[in-house]
Amino acid sequence: MNDRDRAKDLFFKGLECLENREFFGAEQFFLETLKLAPQSVPTLNNLALAQYAQGKTNDAALSAHKVLAIDLNNVDAYLMVSTCQKEQERYDEAIQSCQKIISIDPTIVEAHYDLGYALNKKQRYKEAIASFDRALALKPHFAEAWLGRGDVFAQLRQYNETLAAYRKALTLKPDLATIEGWCLYCKMHLCDWSNFNADCEHLISSVKNNKTIAHPFVFIPFSSSRDDQLECAKLWTSENYPTVSKPIWNGEIYSHDKVHVGYVSADFRQHATSYLMAGMFECHDKTQFEITAISIGPDDGSELRNRLKNASDCFFDGRLLSDDEIAHRIKQKEIDILVDLNGFTQDARTGIFALRAAPIQVNYLGYPGTMGAKFIDYIIAGETLVPQSHQQDYREKIVYLPNTYQANDTKRAISEKVISREKMGLPRGGFVFCCFNDNYKIVPEVFDCWMRIIKKVKGSVLWLLESSEFATRNLRMEANARGIDPERLVFAKKVPAADHLTRHRLADLFLDTLPYNAHTTASDALWAGLPVLTRIGESFAGRVAASLLNAIGLTELITSTSQDYEALAIELATNPEKLGAIKRNLATNRLTTPLFDTQLFTRHIEAAYTAMIERYQANQTPDHIYVSP
Repeated sequence: MNDRDRAKDLFFKGLECLENREFFGAEQFFLETLKLAPQSVPTLNNLALAQYAQGKTNDAALSAHKVLAIDLNNVDAYLMVSTCQKEQERYDEAIQSCQKIISIDPTIVEAHYDLGYALNKKQRYKEAIASFDRALALKPHFAEAWLGRGDVFAQLRQYNETLAAYRKALTLKPDLATIEGWCLYCKMHLCDWSNFNADCEHLISSVKNNKTIAHPFVFIPFSSSRDDQLECAKLWTSENYPTVSKPIWNGEIYSHDKVHVGYVSADFRQHATSYLMAGMFECHDKTQFEITAISIGPDDGSELRNRLKNASDCFFDGRLLSDDEIAHRIKQKEIDILVDLNGFTQDARTGIFALRAAPIQVNYLGYPGTMGAKFIDYIIAGETLVPQSHQQDYREKIVYLPNTYQANDTKRAISEKVISREKMGLPRGGFVFCCFNDNYKIVPEVFDCWMRIIKKVKGSVLWLLESSEFATRNLRMEANARGIDPERLVFAKKVPAADHLTRHRLADLFLDTLPYNAHTTASDALWAGLPVLTRIGESFAGRVAASLLNAIGLTELITSTSQDYEALAIELATNPEKLGAIKRNLATNRLTTPLFDTQLFTRHIEAAYTAMIERYQANQTPDHIYVSP
């Protein structure tokens, strides 16, 4: 058999392995083929496929580039290159590759899809939608393109469009991972509660049966079970962030004069996380701690972002870098403690932590629950949030801060504008209940309770955030169905942060939600002088408001049952003396109790960091940490 025939025989054996999903064998046959026919384009293209299927993204891209060195217009090679670039988060290069494919052949559906995906990651939303639409024009039943289209609208918070796209994707491909959970999440944003109980029960039972059909953050607003939340998070991380064979940090023990702390966030801008954190950044003891801020989100050019920059020893924008590139920069800086301020929230980059970029990795503030990940060592909490009896429901070790787990910024400005109730659409004399939580936190059980409350408090109204015309319409429809005049629901439009804080003073009582409490919104209300009535729940997300009320000395506003919550709301609305006393206590406690003592809080979290470092430098594994008051 001559070389040509041997090469042909090896090539077809490789194809047979590829068809049988024996990817390593296929790779070996194709490599042997290339020894005899090094310029064989079909062999190189199939070699790239076999390598990519084994997760050898760099090798696959290299094989595809060898094709392009022979055939500059080879569409299959360009598709492999763009796919690898997309997976490596090199989105600018992926965009160029996709545009090259489309210039060669505009009917290649996958190129339009990959282009839409990369454009969405670059926050070029209008162009991304157009690319997905072109893919769907060529292939209307392309489920992934419908999913991608929905993802863009989710970034734009246009949840009606998101839901329509996700439902179409689900119809076409029912096994798409997590799509059912995202559909329910969209419905919750729209306050569309049709089949709510059945949808929730289905997702919860799926998690119990080890099916990954709900993203962990989607799971929190309707599930109060700590055990189920843990299982959901573990499923998600094990499937999406498996243990890496070569972690970035390999066990070295750094030795520094200062503790190197890195904060990773997509929200170093005008965002709830930064409203809370800015003061703590400024209060860090720079003689003992070196602070690095790694921004993975947009630069809004705001004064708040500039405060965070100025308060950091190093601030770098990693938005255009891949997880691997960011992780290597963290390693180069020898960051001791890497704090994830996103968890599983929007624009998170969990992959940085999955690569084990630092010796100590911490879940804090952004995500209210366990991440269920082996690569996260600690979660910062408090006794109210995670009683010792709950520890088994967290993959992380618990850091118990005294007083409060939540940073707060006492420099937050409250506008001096004079705003009237009439201007906000509120009654001049009636009692104003309010809840400025995101609409997705409102579940039917809570809404039922609210409607019973305002029914019993004559002339009262409920003041909510206006998120979309769809949510407003649905909530008013739900009120009407419960015998409440829809006009007794008033909706607050989005305004600048300082104006938002001052308008709290037009309300009389903040009504909290469950199973997902007010977090930053509770601090907003208390900072503005508005009492918050909460019902403590079972999970982290449902215990935050109680934690904050404990820290500000207003424990009488913490209830444990729906009946107590409802009764106390009615009592406070009809007993002005009792409510007045609570407001006076709040005014006194606001600056004399720990909740808004930024300096004290910073010393406590620094003590926690020091305890972490001491264990790590003593070569001890992470354990629960209790910080003294």
